Amino acid sequence: MASAPPSPASLTDSLRVNARIVGALLVREMLTRYGRHNIGFLWLFVEPMIFTIGVTILWTATKSVHGSDLPIVAFALTGYSSVLLWRNMPGRCIGALWANLPLMYHRNIKVLDIYIARLLLEFGGATISFAVLGLILILSVWLEPPEDILKVVGGWLILAWFGAALAVTLGALSHHSELVDKLWHPASYLIFPLSGAAFLVDALPRFAQEIVLWIPMVHGVEMVREGWFGVQARAHYDLGYVIPVSLALTVAALIMVRWTERRVVPE
Repeated sequence: MASAPPSPASLTDSLRVNARIVGALLVREMLTRYGRHNIGFLWLFVEPMIFTIGVTILWTATKSVHGSDLPIVAFALTGYSSVLLWRNMPGRCIGALWANLPLMYHRNIKVLDIYIARLLLEFGGATISFAVLGLILILSVWLEPPEDILKVVGGWLILAWFGAALAVTLGALSHHSELVDKLWHPASYLIFPLSGAAFLVDALPRFAQEIVLWIPMVHGVEMVREGWFGVQARAHYDLGYVIPVSLALTVAALIMVRWTERRVVPE
Protein backbone atom coordinates (compact mmCIF):
# COMPACT_ATOMS: atom_id res chain seq x y z
CA MET A 1 0.00 0.00 0.00
CA ALA A 2 1.47 3.36 -1.03
CA SER A 3 2.26 5.77 1.78
CA ALA A 4 0.35 9.03 1.93
CA PRO A 5 2.21 12.10 0.67
CA PRO A 6 3.70 14.26 3.43
CA SER A 7 1.40 17.02 4.56
CA PRO A 8 2.60 20.57 3.89
CA ALA A 9 4.28 22.33 6.79
CA SER A 10 2.04 24.64 8.75
CA LEU A 11 2.72 28.35 9.01
CA THR A 12 3.82 27.90 12.62
CA ASP A 13 6.35 25.24 11.66
CA SER A 14 7.67 27.38 8.81
CA LEU A 15 8.09 30.38 11.09
CA ARG A 16 9.84 28.23 13.68
CA VAL A 17 12.31 26.93 11.08
CA ASN A 18 12.88 30.43 9.74
CA ALA A 19 13.50 31.77 13.25
CA ARG A 20 16.13 29.05 13.84
CA ILE A 21 17.80 29.88 10.54
CA VAL A 22 17.96 33.61 11.29
CA GLY A 23 19.20 32.84 14.81
CA ALA A 24 22.00 30.65 13.45
CA LEU A 25 22.94 33.32 10.91
CA LEU A 26 23.02 35.92 13.69
CA VAL A 27 25.48 33.83 15.71
CA ARG A 28 27.57 33.22 12.59
CA GLU A 29 27.67 36.93 11.78
CA MET A 30 28.69 37.86 15.33
CA LEU A 31 31.50 35.30 15.41
CA THR A 32 32.69 36.23 11.93
CA ARG A 33 32.65 39.96 12.61
CA TYR A 34 33.77 40.16 16.24
CA GLY A 35 35.35 36.79 17.01
CA ARG A 36 35.85 35.35 20.47
CA HIS A 37 38.73 37.54 21.65
CA ASN A 38 38.77 40.71 23.76
CA ILE A 39 35.14 41.63 24.47
CA GLY A 40 33.81 39.66 21.51
CA PHE A 41 30.23 40.42 20.49
CA LEU A 42 30.04 43.30 23.00
CA TRP A 43 31.70 45.35 20.25
CA LEU A 44 28.26 45.19 18.63
CA PHE A 45 27.11 48.13 20.75
CA VAL A 46 30.41 49.38 22.23
CA GLU A 47 31.62 50.43 18.77
CA PRO A 48 28.63 52.72 18.02
CA MET A 49 28.86 54.06 21.59
CA ILE A 50 32.47 55.09 20.98
CA PHE A 51 31.50 56.84 17.73
CA THR A 52 28.63 58.68 19.42
CA ILE A 53 30.75 59.74 22.41
CA GLY A 54 33.49 60.93 20.05
CA VAL A 55 31.08 63.09 18.04
CA THR A 56 29.51 64.42 21.25
CA ILE A 57 32.92 65.47 22.58
CA LEU A 58 33.87 67.03 19.25
CA TRP A 59 30.62 69.00 18.96
CA THR A 60 30.93 70.16 22.59
CA ALA A 61 34.58 71.20 22.19
CA THR A 62 33.89 73.16 19.00
CA LYS A 63 30.71 74.69 20.50
CA SER A 64 28.75 73.65 17.44
CA VAL A 65 25.61 75.68 16.76
CA HIS A 66 22.45 73.76 16.00
CA GLY A 67 19.87 76.51 16.05
CA SER A 68 18.20 75.77 19.39
CA ASP A 69 18.59 75.94 23.17
CA LEU A 70 18.90 72.15 23.47
CA PRO A 71 22.03 70.92 25.29
CA ILE A 72 24.68 69.92 22.75
CA VAL A 73 25.23 66.55 24.48
CA ALA A 74 21.57 65.65 24.16
CA PHE A 75 21.47 66.98 20.61
CA ALA A 76 24.47 64.87 19.57
CA LEU A 77 23.08 61.73 21.22
CA THR A 78 19.73 61.88 19.42
CA GLY A 79 21.28 63.02 16.15
CA TYR A 80 24.34 60.84 15.66
CA SER A 81 22.71 57.71 17.08
CA SER A 82 20.04 58.03 14.40
CA VAL A 83 22.73 58.33 11.71
CA LEU A 84 24.36 55.10 12.87
CA LEU A 85 20.98 53.37 12.62
CA TRP A 86 20.02 54.22 9.03
CA ARG A 87 23.54 54.49 7.55
CA ASN A 88 25.08 51.26 8.86
CA MET A 89 22.24 49.03 7.68
CA PRO A 90 22.87 49.53 3.93
CA GLY A 91 26.62 49.34 4.52
CA ARG A 92 26.26 45.85 5.99
CA CYS A 93 23.79 44.57 3.39
CA ILE A 94 25.70 45.75 0.33
CA GLY A 95 27.81 42.80 -0.80
CA ALA A 96 26.40 40.54 1.93
CA LEU A 97 25.17 37.94 -0.54
CA TRP A 98 28.56 37.54 -2.20
CA ALA A 99 30.11 36.76 1.19
CA ASN A 100 27.47 34.13 1.93
CA LEU A 101 26.99 32.39 -1.44
CA PRO A 102 28.04 28.94 -0.09
CA LEU A 103 25.06 29.08 2.29
CA MET A 104 22.71 29.14 -0.69
CA TYR A 105 23.28 25.38 -1.08
CA HIS A 106 21.02 24.90 1.95
CA ARG A 107 17.48 24.89 0.62
CA ASN A 108 15.98 26.42 3.78
CA ILE A 109 18.26 29.46 3.69
CA LYS A 110 16.92 32.29 1.57
CA VAL A 111 18.50 35.53 0.41
CA LEU A 112 16.22 37.55 2.68
CA ASP A 113 17.39 35.56 5.73
CA ILE A 114 20.95 36.78 5.20
CA TYR A 115 19.80 40.39 5.02
CA ILE A 116 17.50 40.02 8.03
CA ALA A 117 20.33 38.63 10.18
CA ARG A 118 22.59 41.57 9.35
CA LEU A 119 19.79 44.09 9.84
CA LEU A 120 18.95 42.68 13.27
CA LEU A 121 22.60 42.97 14.28
CA GLU A 122 22.82 46.60 13.20
CA PHE A 123 19.47 47.48 14.75
CA GLY A 124 20.41 45.77 18.01
CA GLY A 125 23.82 47.43 18.20
CA ALA A 126 22.54 50.95 17.47
CA THR A 127 19.54 50.56 19.80
CA ILE A 128 21.56 49.23 22.74
CA SER A 129 24.15 51.97 22.22
CA PHE A 130 21.45 54.67 22.16
CA ALA A 131 19.66 53.28 25.23
CA VAL A 132 22.80 52.70 27.32
CA LEU A 133 24.31 56.10 26.52
CA GLY A 134 20.98 57.79 27.23
CA LEU A 135 20.69 56.01 30.58
CA ILE A 136 24.27 56.91 31.54
CA LEU A 137 23.73 60.58 30.66
CA ILE A 138 20.42 60.66 32.55
CA LEU A 139 21.98 59.10 35.67
CA SER A 140 24.90 61.54 35.48
CA VAL A 141 22.41 64.45 35.27
CA TRP A 142 23.78 65.54 31.88
CA LEU A 143 20.48 64.75 30.20
CA GLU A 144 16.84 64.97 31.21
CA PRO A 145 14.68 61.83 30.77
CA PRO A 146 12.55 61.73 27.61
CA GLU A 147 9.24 63.58 27.74
CA ASP A 148 7.41 60.90 25.73
CA ILE A 149 9.24 57.57 25.53
CA LEU A 150 6.62 56.09 23.16
CA LYS A 151 7.23 58.86 20.63
CA VAL A 152 10.99 58.29 20.89
CA VAL A 153 10.45 54.59 20.22
CA GLY A 154 8.07 55.40 17.35
CA GLY A 155 10.58 57.73 15.66
CA TRP A 156 13.37 55.20 16.20
CA LEU A 157 11.34 52.40 14.61
CA ILE A 158 10.46 54.59 11.62
CA LEU A 159 14.17 55.28 11.10
CA ALA A 160 14.89 51.56 11.40
CA TRP A 161 12.11 50.65 8.96
CA PHE A 162 13.31 53.09 6.33
CA GLY A 163 16.95 52.07 6.86
CA ALA A 164 16.11 48.36 6.59
CA ALA A 165 14.07 48.79 3.39
CA LEU A 166 16.83 50.89 1.85
CA ALA A 167 19.46 48.36 2.95
CA VAL A 168 17.69 45.35 1.42
CA THR A 169 17.08 47.23 -1.84
CA LEU A 170 20.72 48.29 -2.15
CA GLY A 171 21.93 44.88 -0.97
CA ALA A 172 19.99 43.08 -3.70
CA LEU A 173 21.10 45.60 -6.35
CA SER A 174 24.75 45.28 -5.26
CA HIS A 175 24.71 41.60 -6.19
CA HIS A 176 24.28 42.64 -9.82
CA SER A 177 26.42 45.77 -9.97
CA GLU A 178 29.56 46.87 -8.13
CA LEU A 179 28.54 50.49 -8.74
CA VAL A 180 26.12 50.28 -5.80
CA ASP A 181 29.00 49.76 -3.38
CA LYS A 182 31.10 52.46 -5.05
CA LEU A 183 28.31 55.02 -4.97
CA TRP A 184 26.74 54.33 -1.57
CA HIS A 185 29.74 55.34 0.56
CA PRO A 186 30.13 58.87 -0.83
CA ALA A 187 26.34 59.22 -1.02
CA SER A 188 25.93 58.32 2.66
CA TYR A 189 28.45 61.01 3.65
CA LEU A 190 26.67 63.56 1.48
CA ILE A 191 23.26 62.63 2.94
CA PHE A 192 24.53 62.78 6.55
CA PRO A 193 24.48 66.62 6.89
CA LEU A 194 21.01 66.67 5.30
CA SER A 195 19.51 63.91 7.47
CA GLY A 196 18.52 66.14 10.38
CA ALA A 197 21.23 64.87 12.70
CA ALA A 198 23.10 68.18 12.91
CA PHE A 199 20.23 70.66 12.75
CA LEU A 200 16.62 71.27 13.73
CA VAL A 201 14.23 71.78 10.84
CA ASP A 202 12.59 74.65 12.75
CA ALA A 203 15.88 76.58 12.72
CA LEU A 204 16.03 76.60 8.91
CA PRO A 205 14.48 79.18 6.58
CA ARG A 206 11.06 78.28 5.25
CA PHE A 207 12.28 77.33 1.76
CA ALA A 208 15.01 75.09 3.26
CA GLN A 209 12.46 73.36 5.51
CA GLU A 210 10.38 72.43 2.49
CA ILE A 211 13.44 70.93 0.80
CA VAL A 212 14.82 68.87 3.70
CA LEU A 213 11.38 67.46 4.57
CA TRP A 214 11.52 65.52 1.30
CA ILE A 215 14.31 63.45 2.94
CA PRO A 216 12.62 60.57 4.84
CA MET A 217 15.23 60.27 7.60
CA VAL A 218 14.57 63.85 8.73
CA HIS A 219 11.04 62.92 9.83
CA GLY A 220 12.26 60.09 12.07
CA VAL A 221 14.94 62.24 13.70
CA GLU A 222 12.48 65.07 14.32
CA MET A 223 10.03 62.64 15.92
CA VAL A 224 12.74 61.20 18.20
CA ARG A 225 13.72 64.70 19.31
CA GLU A 226 10.13 65.76 19.95
CA GLY A 227 9.63 62.64 22.04
CA TRP A 228 12.79 63.32 24.02
CA PHE A 229 12.63 67.11 24.44
CA GLY A 230 8.91 67.82 24.14
CA VAL A 231 7.98 71.41 23.29
CA GLN A 232 11.64 72.48 23.49
CA ALA A 233 12.22 70.90 20.08
CA ARG A 234 9.60 72.35 17.76
CA ALA A 235 9.52 69.34 15.49
CA HIS A 236 8.43 69.17 11.87
CA TYR A 237 7.53 65.71 10.57
CA ASP A 238 4.76 64.10 8.56
CA LEU A 239 3.89 60.44 9.17
CA GLY A 240 1.57 60.65 6.17
CA TYR A 241 4.69 61.07 4.02
CA VAL A 242 7.39 58.95 5.63
CA ILE A 243 5.23 55.85 6.21
CA PRO A 244 4.04 55.53 2.56
CA VAL A 245 7.61 56.15 1.36
CA SER A 246 8.94 53.42 3.66
CA LEU A 247 6.15 51.08 2.59
CA ALA A 248 6.86 51.67 -1.10
CA LEU A 249 10.57 51.10 -0.52
CA THR A 250 9.78 47.88 1.36
CA VAL A 251 7.75 46.58 -1.58
CA ALA A 252 10.61 47.50 -3.94
CA ALA A 253 13.06 45.70 -1.64
CA LEU A 254 11.01 42.49 -1.61
CA ILE A 255 10.65 42.59 -5.41
CA MET A 256 14.42 43.04 -5.77
CA VAL A 257 15.11 40.15 -3.37
CA ARG A 258 12.78 37.88 -5.31
CA TRP A 259 14.40 38.89 -8.58
CA THR A 260 17.90 38.33 -7.14
CA GLU A 261 16.95 34.97 -5.61
CA ARG A 262 16.09 33.58 -9.05
CA ARG A 263 19.53 34.53 -10.35
CA VAL A 264 21.77 33.49 -7.46
CA VAL A 265 24.36 30.85 -8.33
CA PRO A 266 25.80 29.21 -5.17
CA GLU A 267 29.58 28.84 -5.01
